[in-house]
Formats: sequence, structure tokens, C-alpha cells
Amino acid sequence: MKKIRPSGGYRHTASFQTATIIYDATYWFCEAFVNPRSRTTDQMVQAARSGRQNIAEGSRASATSSQTELRLVNVARASLEELLLDYEDYLRHRRLPRWDMESPEAQAVRGVPTAFKKVPSNPSNPTDLTDLTDAQRWELYSPWLDHKDAAIRANALICIINQANYLLDRQIASLEAAFIEEGGYCEQLATARLQKRKQDQFERTDMTIQTDQQKIKPPPCPVCGSLMSLRTAKAGTNAGQSFWGCGSYPNCKGTVKI
Repeated sequence: MKKIRPSGGYRHTASFQTATIIYDATYWFCEAFVNPRSRTTDQMVQAARSGRQNIAEGSRASATSSQTELRLVNVARASLEELLLDYEDYLRHRRLPRWDMESPEAQAVRGVPTAFKKVPSNPSNPTDLTDLTDAQRWELYSPWLDHKDAAIRANALICIINQANYLLDRQIASLEAAFIEEGGYCEQLATARLQKRKQDQFERTDMTIQTDQQKIKPPPCPVCGSLMSLRTAKAGTNAGQSFWGCGSYPNCKGTVKI
């Protein structure tokens, strides 16, 4: 049976792949430039990990709960925002230079996907980096993320985190729009069940009865419009007589005489 809502596939999304770069780079940044025993190291690594892992968990949860998926993607977004502040604080507390977002250095980092797209050796000419392996994507950012200067690493990561946050903002907006338009998993499941019941009802009632060699098909209910079923009165003055009764009985008690 086909699943009502697909899930997974997060490994091929730009947001997850960008979050993976951020997580790896943060781990190695803290290893090189932050006291490994400090609480800051633990907080930064955990924030980076949370950004990545919650994207994955939200993707898997999407099969059964769109609200859970939306909540987890928002947690990922919040974790990366926290990490962004950590890198800004690192630069400020050490009086290190902070790149302007329109500076050549920042534009070079942000332009990595665009620059890669223009590489002649890439036959598929992708618009992003989702077709590459983790190692290949890292190699593109390696001039900044493997640099010996902590300020360059931190500034580059600020640029990449901002990109990831932009991707997550778009993902959250898309999830919210889908939830409003299609409803949550429970609503979709109930809708699918109602459609199945109507189909079963149609198959049961799409029969004909012979009356003077003429075929008569079930009419729609005059009250709610549902298909009607052929029934036989069991009591009262019409006991034993056939009539059309609403298929939604007992919620609807519409009848039609034959």
C-alpha cells in the first residue's frame, strides 16, 4: 500500500548537507581554537549537532506528523541561530575582525555553489551542491574552513550558517503552507479513510434492481447527497417494502420511496 505521506530523503536536501558542513567545521573549530574543557565547546558542538540531527529527525517524522516535522525543523533553525551568536561572540570577545556581508571575502564564501556551477568539468551543471559527496562539498569550502586563522574560519562559518538559516526559513514556510492546504497526517488519514468508505459504499450500492425489465440505479440522498442503499422496512405500516435509505445512516436518515 502506498504511504499517505512520504518521509526521509533528508540526505539529499541542501539544508541537511549545509548543516553537515557546519557541524563538522564547528567540531574541528572548537578542537583547534576553543578550550576543550570549556562549556562553550560543548554548547557550540551540541548546537551544531542539533541543527543537523533535527532536520533528519523531522524528515523521518513527516510520515506520521507534519506538526512534529515542523517543530523539529524550527528547533534546527533555533539551534543554528544560537551557534551563529557563538561565532559572533568569539570574534567580538577576541577583538577579531568581522566580515561585512557584502565584503569580497563573504561574497566568495556565499558564492561557492554558483562558482561550482560554472566549472566546465561538471557535465550536469547543477545549481547547488546536493549531487556531491560530503568530502567533495567540504573540499569546496576547505580554503576557509581549514584555514589556520581562527577569524577566517569563524567568519566563513557565519556566512554558511546564514545560508543554512535562509534554507530552513524557506523550508519552514513551505511546511506551514502545506499544513494549511493539506492538513496534518491525522486529517489526511481520516480523509483517506472516508474516501475508502465511500468507494466501498459505491461498489456495494452500484447495483441495479429489475423493475418491469428496467434498471434502476441508486439515487443521491435528498438530504446530504450521499449514495443511497437499497433497504427493506422491518416494521411499521411499510414492513417488508423496499426503499432507498441514505448510505450515511445513522448520521443521515434521508429516504426515497421506490
